[in-house]
Amino acid sequence: MQPQIVFLDRITLNVPLRSVNLAHQWVGYAQTRPEETADRLKDAVVAITNKVVINEAVLQHTPKLKLIAVAATGYNNIDLEACRARGITVCNVRDYALVGVSEHALMLMLALRRQLLAYRTDLMAGAWQKATGFCLLDHPLHDLNGSTLTLIGGGALGQAMAHTAKALGMRVIFAEHKNAAIVRPGYVPFNDALAQADVLSLHCPLTDETRDLLGEKEFALMKPTSILINTARGGIVDETALLAALQNHQLAGAGIDVLIEEPPRAGNPLLDVDLPNLIVTPHIAWASEETMQQLAEQLIGNVEAFLNGDPRNVVS
Repeated sequence: MQPQIVFLDRITLNVPLRSVNLAHQWVGYAQTRPEETADRLKDAVVAITNKVVINEAVLQHTPKLKLIAVAATGYNNIDLEACRARGITVCNVRDYALVGVSEHALMLMLALRRQLLAYRTDLMAGAWQKATGFCLLDHPLHDLNGSTLTLIGGGALGQAMAHTAKALGMRVIFAEHKNAAIVRPGYVPFNDALAQADVLSLHCPLTDETRDLLGEKEFALMKPTSILINTARGGIVDETALLAALQNHQLAGAGIDVLIEEPPRAGNPLLDVDLPNLIVTPHIAWASEETMQQLAEQLIGNVEAFLNGDPRNVVS
């Protein structure tokens, strides 16, 4: 009998997806609500999910399931412990968004350091038209060249961001784990790394260790001229504390591509304000067509590798 492969949220990968090059039965759903997940996976051997949660309650009803292929790098929507207990392999996609995420983070850095939103607002309000001089200098501008970029996360994404930043003449340092007893070669103690940052950019996963990694205490360590960039995961940053830091001028700006709840149906403090030094984008750093196509190819390759008895990119 051909193995059934079920893609639970195909709408999240808006590029062509080639067929798995092995005998199989394909079932694709545009979206899947939590109450539908178990029923849709009852005959599945392979489940593909981007953001649909697969937990203990779901796995109790999936006797044939052997592989969960996550269509993303982050896999915090999967109960790994429950999968291990049932011998279910979990794999993810890796290193596909090195260019896309770095470019998006760079865009946010440039927009904030060059006060793009503030000057656009002034221009739309007629401030330049009324200026006494040839230019408008109401907001301080800063170059990225010569500034210090602190990176949290030294994996492939962090290294790609470092490569891009160095090409612009930025000084790059990597922050050691918070409260680490030993500082690894090439890293800077966490608090010192925050204090040195002109730009702080996050490129780490959301785990128990990184949840609420940055909050009121950490923002107080940073320069009032520094900016925060988060293209990693919502939950790493305390959003209420971040808003307070921006409003109290403890930080000069923030560029955020991820929120704790996505989509933010119940609202979010960062969406309830209109600040010239806050840019929020709807989790799209990874979503260029070129980047998504790389993800799609690796995803199908992961499924084929597992079905051929040679699983790859295994996280559990």
